[in-house]
Amino acid sequence: MVRRPVAWVAAIVLFVEAIGIALLNWFLGVVVDRQDMSLAGLDSDMMSVSSKVGGLLFGLYFALCGVAALLVAVRGRGPGLFGRILLTSAAVVHGLLGAFTVGLVGWGAFVFMMVVLALIVFTLLAFDRGVGPADAAPGDGAGGKDGNGDTNGGMNGGTNGGTNGGTGGSPVTAPPTPTVS
Repeated sequence: MVRRPVAWVAAIVLFVEAIGIALLNWFLGVVVDRQDMSLAGLDSDMMSVSSKVGGLLFGLYFALCGVAALLVAVRGRGPGLFGRILLTSAAVVHGLLGAFTVGLVGWGAFVFMMVVLALIVFTLLAFDRGVGPADAAPGDGAGGKDGNGDTNGGMNGGTNGGTNGGTGGSPVTAPPTPTVS
C-alpha cells in the first residue's frame, strides 16, 4: 500500500521545511541586523530579533506537524484529534503560502508548496477513520454467532441458511415513539 510511504515522505518534507524556514528567517534577521537600517522608523534590532523568533516558532510549528505525520507513518493509522488539527492547519498554511509565493518567488516555489499540500492532504485522507469491517454495527449481515449460538445463519435459520445474519447479542429493539400531548 502507498499510504505509509506517503506519510513518511510528508514527515521528512515537513522536518526539512521546518529547518529551512528557521534558517531562512535567522539569516534574514542577521541581514537586517548588519544593515542597521530602519523600515518606517522601526528599530532594526527589534526587526532582527522578531525575525529570528518568528522563524524559530514557525520552524517549531512545522516540526510539530512533522511529528504528527511521523506518528501516522509509524502507527499506520490516522492521526488523533490534535494531529488532525495540526495537519489540517499545515495544509491551509501551505495553500496560502503557495498563493503568495507564485507572485513573489515564482512557479517553482508554488509547485513545491502544492506538492507538500498534496502530501499532507493525502496523509489526512488516506488514514481516514471510516467504518471498516471490524467497526461494523451488530446485525449488519456480517455473519458470526447470533443470539441462539448459531453461526452464519439468520435469526431463525441457524446453519441452514436463514435470511438475516447476526453478529451476536440480543436483538435490537426500536426506540419508543414520541407521543404528542
